Amino acid sequence: MSPAMMRGDRRKRSMKILTLNCGSSSIKYQIFNIDGDGNEVLAKGGIERIGMKGAILKHERYDGDKVKIAGEIVDHTAGIEYILAVLLSPNHGVIKDRKEIEAVGHRVVHGGETFTGSVLIEKDVMDALQDSVDLAPLHNPANIKGIVACQRLMKETPMVGVFDTAFHHTLPDYAYLYGLPHLLYRRYHIRRYGFHGTSHYYVSRRAAQMVGKPVEEMKIITCHLGNGASMAAVDGGKSVDTTMGFTPVEGLIMGTRVGDLDAGALLHIMGREEITLGETNTLLNKHSGLIGISGVSSDMREVEDEATAGNERAQLALNMFTYRVRKYIGAYAASMGGLDTIVFTGGIGENSDIVRRDVLSPLSFLGVKLDESKNTVRSSEERAICAEDSAIKVLVIPTNEELVIAQETFEVVSKN
Repeated sequence: MSPAMMRGDRRKRSMKILTLNCGSSSIKYQIFNIDGDGNEVLAKGGIERIGMKGAILKHERYDGDKVKIAGEIVDHTAGIEYILAVLLSPNHGVIKDRKEIEAVGHRVVHGGETFTGSVLIEKDVMDALQDSVDLAPLHNPANIKGIVACQRLMKETPMVGVFDTAFHHTLPDYAYLYGLPHLLYRRYHIRRYGFHGTSHYYVSRRAAQMVGKPVEEMKIITCHLGNGASMAAVDGGKSVDTTMGFTPVEGLIMGTRVGDLDAGALLHIMGREEITLGETNTLLNKHSGLIGISGVSSDMREVEDEATAGNERAQLALNMFTYRVRKYIGAYAASMGGLDTIVFTGGIGENSDIVRRDVLSPLSFLGVKLDESKNTVRSSEERAICAEDSAIKVLVIPTNEELVIAQETFEVVSKN
């Protein structure tokens, strides 16, 4: 990631940039005006149920104008055609010609060891992305579909790939390697890659700005807690460890993902249940985590409600989730040799005062002092939730991955 991104020291020319986050049946988008003086969101929205009945596009303009459009959206190309049409709409749009979009920034989940920063997408990059599909079979194919669709519809517009894994390429080898025969790393690149990199990057930089210190002088633990959840140890502005691994399954307990698991237990389950690799993948990614433990829901809000009502399994799921976060905070503070700031972000991190309280309350030995009145405030704004005399600052910072993608795209296109 470019150091200029969070400083605001850009070239003066403004640029309209479209950002796309393509899932298997969805597209999230924003269109920004990026220039040397700031970043303006012109419009944002998303499409759900691509390739299924009842597909719908939701669009919101900067002035609050909103529209929902239902239609037959058979694939990602059709979806992007819908997005361009609403952006050009006389009633709801923000541009008059698609050529006003000077670049498109694409979120790509997995860059492997090939991509350690954002890149202009050309043929060699597309070939490398195809080669990385095996590393993220649930995510990269959808990201590639979005790129291909844009290339068809916007032939002259530069495309930039921004990778979730890129921020974590600074992990040292002793942190990213597994205790497997080294031959398997050399053959298949089996290692810790980490994910949510754009989020960890953004909130760690914002934390430094809020505290008023250079990020290069800080030791920060970032907690991106949502349906997918990960943490990162950010030492001097660089990611030095992270909870997700070769895939997004490892680490914290998540909405439907198992998190850390003894590989021997997995082999035992596969043998006893006589399940295939595909069924095992579904077990780990879809039926585990909060839903598997609680039997209630993968949504933390529903788990908390059930726990409050006395559901013991829901309480167990909550306890397991917060314990895992707290354990990694201790581990990362030790690995960095100190800690200045803890950041909470993501749907759970930003909104659950219960999770934050249960994570932080036992950490007074580290110098963490939670201010309960600040913690229980329901707000989507950046804020400190620690006492004034807390040795470690604790911040809630809504993440802004789309802004990172737009700024990275601006930097790459400006240099080419």
